[in-house]
Amino acid sequence: MNHDPPTVFVIDDDPSIRNGVRSLIGSVGLRVLTFGSALDFLRSTRPDAPACLVLDVRLPDLSGLDLQRELRESDIQIPIIFITGHGDIPMSVEAMKAGAVEFLTKPFRGQNLLDAVHGAIARDRAARQERAEIAELRKGFDALSPREREVLRMVVSGLLNKQIAAELGISELTVKTHRAHLMEKMRAGSLAELVHITDRLRSVPQRA
Repeated sequence: MNHDPPTVFVIDDDPSIRNGVRSLIGSVGLRVLTFGSALDFLRSTRPDAPACLVLDVRLPDLSGLDLQRELRESDIQIPIIFITGHGDIPMSVEAMKAGAVEFLTKPFRGQNLLDAVHGAIARDRAARQERAEIAELRKGFDALSPREREVLRMVVSGLLNKQIAAELGISELTVKTHRAHLMEKMRAGSLAELVHITDRLRSVPQRA
């Protein structure tokens, strides 16, 4: 588990805004990294830690909405808080539909931004924990042999050992052996836990 402190990335082409936001967020003990453009952010090496992005809508190269789209297409998952002095309803709707956690219009209250930042970091921390857990479960599933995967599919569908043995043309003792191995590899202590694990894996699309 990574123990780097949470990080807030701030992208705004106005130095006074960048400095003001950095000072505000830094005052509550969070690490802040600032960028003058979306391209600067994309070129940077970012710490592997819970984070969020405070993003201006209007930027000199990629716009904030373009960057949001680029991050989504690159499967870079980071909660985004938009800030803008030129916001309109369609822009806000587009940003929120694409997954933004907040859309603040300048000038905004400092506490509103801090509340949004804390909420976004909590959301990212939970999402990262979920991804780490799924990765561990996936590792166990990937360790299964083809036969163990067949037995797993039948076990979680509710078939008894003798039914699985008849279906696969093997002995019931062999089924029990496969079942014990797959339970160990999947780190499941019971049938209910095994079903829960397989349901979690099914709920998450595999990356191409």
